[in-house]
Amino acid sequence: MRNGETLAALFEDGSPEHPALITAETGSTLSYAELRAETEGLAARLAGLGIGRRSTVAVVLPAGPAFLRLLFAIVALGATAAPLNPAYKRDEYDFYLDDLQPELLLLPADDLATAREAASGTARTVRVVDVSGSERPELVEHGRTLTAEHPYDPATPNDVALLLHTSGTTSRPKQVPLTQGNLMASARTIAAFYDLGPGDVSYCVMPLFHVHGLVASTFAALAGGGTVAVPTRFTPRGFWTQARQLGVTWFSAGPTLHQMLLDRDDGGGAPDALRFARSCSSALSPALMERLEGVLGVPVLEAYGMTEASHQMASNPLPPAERKPGTVGIATGVEIRILDKAGNAVDQGSSGEVAIRGPGVTAGYLANPTANAEAFTDGWFRTGDRGSLDPDGYLRLEGRLKELILRGGENISPYEIEAVLLGHPAVSDAICFGVDDDKYGERVGAAVVLNADAEADERDLIAYCRERLAAFKVPEVVHVLDAIPRTPTGKVQRKRVGQSLSGPAA
Repeated sequence: MRNGETLAALFEDGSPEHPALITAETGSTLSYAELRAETEGLAARLAGLGIGRRSTVAVVLPAGPAFLRLLFAIVALGATAAPLNPAYKRDEYDFYLDDLQPELLLLPADDLATAREAASGTARTVRVVDVSGSERPELVEHGRTLTAEHPYDPATPNDVALLLHTSGTTSRPKQVPLTQGNLMASARTIAAFYDLGPGDVSYCVMPLFHVHGLVASTFAALAGGGTVAVPTRFTPRGFWTQARQLGVTWFSAGPTLHQMLLDRDDGGGAPDALRFARSCSSALSPALMERLEGVLGVPVLEAYGMTEASHQMASNPLPPAERKPGTVGIATGVEIRILDKAGNAVDQGSSGEVAIRGPGVTAGYLANPTANAEAFTDGWFRTGDRGSLDPDGYLRLEGRLKELILRGGENISPYEIEAVLLGHPAVSDAICFGVDDDKYGERVGAAVVLNADAEADERDLIAYCRERLAAFKVPEVVHVLDAIPRTPTGKVQRKRVGQSLSGPAA
């Protein structure tokens, strides 16, 4: 990793005429030289709107080439991009815009009326500029295309490039500022760890309002001098045809999206050029990993990432190095330590809170001293995840500390129960959670989604678990649902689901 870099260094990582971005549906390309030129032109137009260092620009656009080009333009100014999910409802827009207080809000032309209404209802009215074009974006305000360009000072490594919110699975979302240096450190680490090069083509499956899609699928691919294929509208069925046509060599997704890809497999086979797939953002069950590798015919590498670390912290390596299913691999770009409640390192092999430090880790939550005091111990960021390191340095996660089930003094990992349930041939999705209990403190509850035309009831599923788990871990109740609620990036909210499913299953 080269110190002191900004995201503009990515434009130097590929040959000037080599494709940097490909629109997945049309195959149209933008070379590294063209991406640099377009970034500089868009940045100059944003500068003409008064955007510069320390400005915050909220971006609510569909994932696609136009989104990426505008994001690169924003950060080229030393300004901060705050991407938001276009699927948010009015209350969510109200929260995020009030929390961010952006100088500018970029919206697709003639769309997202809800976000427009929220922009005029914040404590400080937000200036709204429309974006037209799904590939080469134009900036339009009050029906007038903005063409005036102004000079600007380039970004520095310490400028905050991204302002993202935590997922809020266990608490109110917090603002995470990630500097240009943080992001480049992470991108360089990922590119080196997976040996990404000019011949690699990444297909961007994950949403671009999330650190996974931005840093892994996009920045890391460019850091290797390769190409990013970006759909203007991702569909699991369209992925297969497009990935074969574009010669995709790798892609990264969360388990939920991996499952969707398998469910919509068109039978045409995996891309011939594919050399690995990556899974991150939530736990990958061994059963799903086995299915993926059977269909794709390449290694599936489970990784561990979070927003506060500029994404990746650990990953299983490429062959011939050992992959260990059920673990998230070895440290990448960070040091990993397992701490007890007092902040002391535990013995090797013992469980505790996973803590990290490294150049990709945020310096702290924005304007939140209480959260920072809780999250940092002697320079180590405490992730809130419970896990252990084996003798080879492979990290095994046991769940969020706040989501562990405490039954009669026993710590139970919801991951373990979910993995067992997902091994049942009738189960396509599963979630495990704690249920309040007067005698034991908590008892184990679960919910599943069944495969189409599959038949299994609560009694069958509990019996299946009883054959594979110690008695205190066996769910006492299993709900059969049509779908399990998840965040847009596929994370489960165990506490909330458990609270909504009180009482025995029907």
